[in-house]
Amino acid sequence: MDILLIGGLWLNGSVWRRVASALEPLGHRPVPLTLPGQGDGSVSATLDDQLAAVLDAVDAAPGKPMVVGHSAACTLAWLAADRRPERLAKVALIGGFPTADGQPYADFFEVRDDVMPFPGWGPFEGPDAADLDDGARRELAAAAIPVPAGVAKGVVRLADERRFDVPVVVVCPEFTPTQAQEWINAGDVPELARAEHVDFADINSGHWPMVTRPAELARILAAAANAA
Repeated sequence: MDILLIGGLWLNGSVWRRVASALEPLGHRPVPLTLPGQGDGSVSATLDDQLAAVLDAVDAAPGKPMVVGHSAACTLAWLAADRRPERLAKVALIGGFPTADGQPYADFFEVRDDVMPFPGWGPFEGPDAADLDDGARRELAAAAIPVPAGVAKGVVRLADERRFDVPVVVVCPEFTPTQAQEWINAGDVPELARAEHVDFADINSGHWPMVTRPAELARILAAAANAA
C-alpha cells in the first residue's frame, strides 16, 4: 500500500527518511511529501496549495493509500479524507487531531514577515520533547522551515460527511490512548467524535516519534495499513 507521509509544522519530507526505510521491508511504499512552502522559498503558499499537493499524491497512488498526518498536519490528512473519501484506505494521525470546520489551520505562534518561524524549544518543554537529546534538538531546529502565514492562518473547510466513514488510527506519542479517548468523549475533538471507525496505537515517545522511534513508528503504520 502507498503510505503518504505529511510532517507537521516546520518539517518537510526529509523528516520521514528513517521511517520510510523501515516501512519498505514491511511491504509498503512510503511516499514522504514536501509541500508548497516547505523549503521551496515560497512564502506565499497557502493551505489550499498544500492540500492540492496532498490530493495530487492521493490521485497518483495506484490503489487506495493511507494518508498519515503528524501534529498540525493531522488536519491536512483529514482534509484529504473530506475531499477524497472514496479514495482513501485509512487516515493515521500522529500526535494531533483534526481542526474543526471554520477554524484556522495552525495559528499557534507569532507570524513575522509573513511566516511563522520555529519558536524554539520553550513551548515544547515537558513530554513533547523529553526524548529528544541535544543533538536531535539542534538538528530539528536547524532544519526548521518557517511556515507561510497563508498556511498557518488558512481556514479549514470540511463539507463531505463521507469523511466520517474513513477508518482512522490515532497514534499517541506524548499522550495516551486513554487520554485521547477521553478528549474525544468530552467533545474536544468533534471530528473524531463523529468518525465511525477510530482505533488507537500507543508509542512511548515525545511529539516527534519519526525522529526518536522511527522503526517502532513504521511498525505501527504498517500494522494499520495491513488492517485497512
